[in-house]
This record gives sequence, structure tokens and C-alpha cells, in this order.
Amino acid sequence: MDSKLYIHRAENEIKLAEIIFMISEEPVIQKETFKIKEPETYFSAVIAHSYYSILYGAKAYLSKKGIEVSAPEEHKKAFDEFKKFVESGELSVELLKIYQEAIVRAEYLLGIFKKEKKKRGEFTYRTMPQANKEPAKESIEHAKTFFKNMIALC
Repeated sequence: MDSKLYIHRAENEIKLAEIIFMISEEPVIQKETFKIKEPETYFSAVIAHSYYSILYGAKAYLSKKGIEVSAPEEHKKAFDEFKKFVESGELSVELLKIYQEAIVRAEYLLGIFKKEKKKRGEFTYRTMPQANKEPAKESIEHAKTFFKNMIALC
């Protein structure tokens, strides 16, 4: 896939994250449009789609540099390759921090740390859907920042 397609996918993921955030904030839309009887939130999906925006942005940059990553371990390979450009000074450390934070949030939500979570106990911050609102908002902002930088670099 070329960098333009990855950029397009990254932009779509941000848009979807914003749409999901808006739906989570609007019980009327949920009820009238989607026939959801009781208001619900989907902030964990916002975080996941923000992460995918960052992943596709990174893959756009890598593609522009002639680096393609694929399964298995596509996500890890993309991060490791992206990190090399930060370590060489070609990319900002701030972009790597955004990428790392997105990975941690997405992995948590995808259940990768489920076993460790049980050891530590249940935290209200992580278990109540509404509690993910602020991290979801921040994830969208991070995805937008990352995306703007990838657009400029690609």
C-alpha cells in the first residue's frame, strides 16, 4: 500500500473516532438513530480508532521511506521501524511518545494486559465506560497531532 492510502486510512480512523465520541455524548442520537434504549458510551472504541489512525500514519511515513511492514507482528514491526527514525534524530521524540501512549491504551483495551489487571484488582477508572471519556478525548487529540505531522512528512 502506498503512503497516500495509509494517510487516507489514518484520516478515516480519526473521523470515525470523532463520530463515535459524539455518539457517546448524545443519548438522543443513540435513541432516535440507533434505537438504543439506555444511553451508552463507546469511549474505548474511540481510543482504539485513534490508535489505528496513529498506526496508519506511521505506516504512511514508513512506506514513504520504502519500508513495508506486514503480519505477523505488524504493529510491533511498524513501531520498531518508526522508532529507528526517532533515534536517528529524523523524527521528533514527541511523536514517539504519542505513538507509545496510543499503543499502551490500545493494548489495554484489547485485553493484552487482562491477566495483570486481575492481579492488581479492578479499577473504577478502567472499568466504567464513562471513565474513559478523558483518555478518549486525549487520544483523538494525539491522533490529530500525529496525523498532521505525518501529512507534513509524507
